[in-house]
Amino acid sequence: MIKSICIFSFVMLSGFFLAQNTAMSGAEAKAFVSKISAEAKEIKTLQADFIQTKKMDFLDKSIVTQGRMSLKTPNMLSWRYTKPYQYSIVFRDNKIFINDQGKKSSVDAKSKTFEKINKLIVGSSNGQMFNDPEFSVAYFKNTGFNIARFTPKSAQLLKYIKQIELQFPKNQSTVSQVNMTEASGDTTGITFKNTRINAPVAASEFSL
Repeated sequence: MIKSICIFSFVMLSGFFLAQNTAMSGAEAKAFVSKISAEAKEIKTLQADFIQTKKMDFLDKSIVTQGRMSLKTPNMLSWRYTKPYQYSIVFRDNKIFINDQGKKSSVDAKSKTFEKINKLIVGSSNGQMFNDPEFSVAYFKNTGFNIARFTPKSAQLLKYIKQIELQFPKNQSTVSQVNMTEASGDTTGITFKNTRINAPVAASEFSL
């Protein structure tokens, strides 16, 4: 049960907000969006290792998992959890494919919350996330990062997600940290490392 909640929460990414963040001016936000959008259009593939930390009110300790994220434009995305268990989620052809330690299943993602969240994740690597009509966006900065904070507009998404935050290091155009707060107050942070842009990605990454 705990694993299922953790995996579902990866789709709903959640997080913490830094006290030293300050709001960008209109000109700064415009320049940030323009830069990220332009550079993201050059990304065809992206792979990164990740560490996910999930904090839940009814647990004393955080749940920490590790794995690999792979993306291929225009709309293929996979999350492969490797520690402490084997679990894969692949978004492809408007469906979600799941492999839970050999037990495979699929879910139709059309017109569902999963599709909207998947689109935002893919959009973070192609520059389209700033134009997603499902979210309002506010922009912040601190000494090391530029930050885009997304708040769902629809009542459906607000049942699950309170806020999503994407952090971009000042010297790069790809996300290094995704934080989100769920409606329940539980939080999840995903940190990306060893990011590889436009390197070959095996087709097997998007199959189960």
